Amino acid sequence: MRILNTLKRQAAWMCCLALAIGSAEALTLDEINKAGPPVPGRSKVTRPTSSIVKAQVLLARQGISPGEIDGIDGENYRKAVANFRSRAKLGSGDVMDAATWQALLEASSSDIITKYSITEEDARYSYVRRIPHDYARQARMKRLAYKKPVEMFAERFHMSEKLFIALNPDARLRRRGETLYVVASDRTRPTDEVTLIQADKTRGTLSALDATGKVIASYPATIGSEDTPSPEGEHQVVRVVKNPTYHYDPAKNFQQGKNKRRLVLPKGPNNPVGTIWIELSKPTFGIHGTPEPSRISKASSHGCIRLTNWDAEELAQMVKPGTLVRFVD
Repeated sequence: MRILNTLKRQAAWMCCLALAIGSAEALTLDEINKAGPPVPGRSKVTRPTSSIVKAQVLLARQGISPGEIDGIDGENYRKAVANFRSRAKLGSGDVMDAATWQALLEASSSDIITKYSITEEDARYSYVRRIPHDYARQARMKRLAYKKPVEMFAERFHMSEKLFIALNPDARLRRRGETLYVVASDRTRPTDEVTLIQADKTRGTLSALDATGKVIASYPATIGSEDTPSPEGEHQVVRVVKNPTYHYDPAKNFQQGKNKRRLVLPKGPNNPVGTIWIELSKPTFGIHGTPEPSRISKASSHGCIRLTNWDAEELAQMVKPGTLVRFVD
């Protein structure tokens, strides 16, 4: 019976993968590595395109995060273009013009898409079958791990699941040594000291600046909501916690569903605060990751600053207790 159930789950997974592949047009390594600049003007295409993938990776390598690399001309991509243009003194606006494209190419020359070989550790990863929405049920779980291989590999390489599938339409994702095609968006950790984190509520961006005011990194961010606004003024980083548990207290924050008592949710990338918690001097507030990277700057938070897990992890390496955090409108 156990073997039969396992086979059923595998069949269901392959069916879901086939459906997802059908909705994403395949892309190749050469198409993206050799792509030219995106066509000026806002695109209405909702599937990954080679030129946008390349632009997003080039931006990420410069520390100007587009959030989830999805190959789509969307809000977070436009924010990244505008932030890069501002830092490079190329004028205002969010259009990838010839000067902006050339400035990105001059700063980076290695391939955009690279190969990755699935390791023994990858193949042995223990996924969870599902994650309930209810916090009380989550609190009874041992860990809030990834639910499927596509989710794990896409997040590891800062990609949307749709783009990952478009690059790997025939992948089985469970065999050691299998070759995957992924984006190469990592950059060398900056050596400049971050002295100020600026959270722009209006633009939905978080910037890390050095003592001279230079932008070392910028990220799309979800910053509070109308019901639970983020703090005002200036605060400080208190501590950084990697792979945190999540402490739910409806008396201090918000009430989720019918949960009226305090709960501790286990660690994992699908924890409500993701893989990083940067605690602020304002009680109960912090900068953290998310289990839903595609919703960054597109959905409200409960007052905190929400980033993708990978952006939160990068920021966590550049800050320390005492780093100033300023909220601006």
